[in-house]
Amino acid sequence: MPDREAAGSHPIRYSLRFTDGKEARFDIGAEPPAEPLPEWTRLGFHQCPNCPLSAAQSPRCPMAARLTRLVEATGNVISHDVVRAEVEMEERTISRTTTVQTAVGSLMGLLAATSACPRIQFLAPMARFHLPFASETETIYRSVSTYLLAQFLIAQEGGTPDWELRGLREGYAELEEVNRAMFRRLVASSPNDGPRNALVVLDSLGRLLQLSLDDALAELVPAFRPSRASGS
Repeated sequence: MPDREAAGSHPIRYSLRFTDGKEARFDIGAEPPAEPLPEWTRLGFHQCPNCPLSAAQSPRCPMAARLTRLVEATGNVISHDVVRAEVEMEERTISRTTTVQTAVGSLMGLLAATSACPRIQFLAPMARFHLPFASETETIYRSVSTYLLAQFLIAQEGGTPDWELRGLREGYAELEEVNRAMFRRLVASSPNDGPRNALVVLDSLGRLLQLSLDDALAELVPAFRPSRASGS
């Protein structure tokens, strides 16, 4: 499955080193798709109820196909195992010792956003400016600011912008359906919970953005208020 141009033109490498000494590397934007693809990537296998694709258009689920190598590399590890993760990007390299679910969740989000899944296209611009191991607050900030920049560009081109973030909320509501179905695929694909719990973490962030976006944004308000002490 080809990567989206936004990420493909700026390769990112994830290296995961596990406690048993094994290492897995993922070159986002450069590596070919895994072949042959396993049964759980078939489009009709736990297909998302809101999926607009047909088997004639896409015999394989684009997101599942994109996640195959990651699932194969981490399906036998436990979500709370420790892993040393290093992310090499064009601008910087970020390293962190963390849990499998945190490292895999960060990589999984990037792989999903660079897949051809129609329901996750609204997150594709975030892949171009990927932030590994982003916190909940950072994810909210990046998601909302990226969406609003897109609306500004739409207005610049004469379109009708969505300043109320309706499209963002709708996008995350659709993504929740995708995550539920993908979780069922991952249960069938791997014996341990590493990939599954990583998806659960991603899904919880999506639910927060969908259901509590106004509250989450309210927490960011102080950062945008001028500081009286500094006179700025």
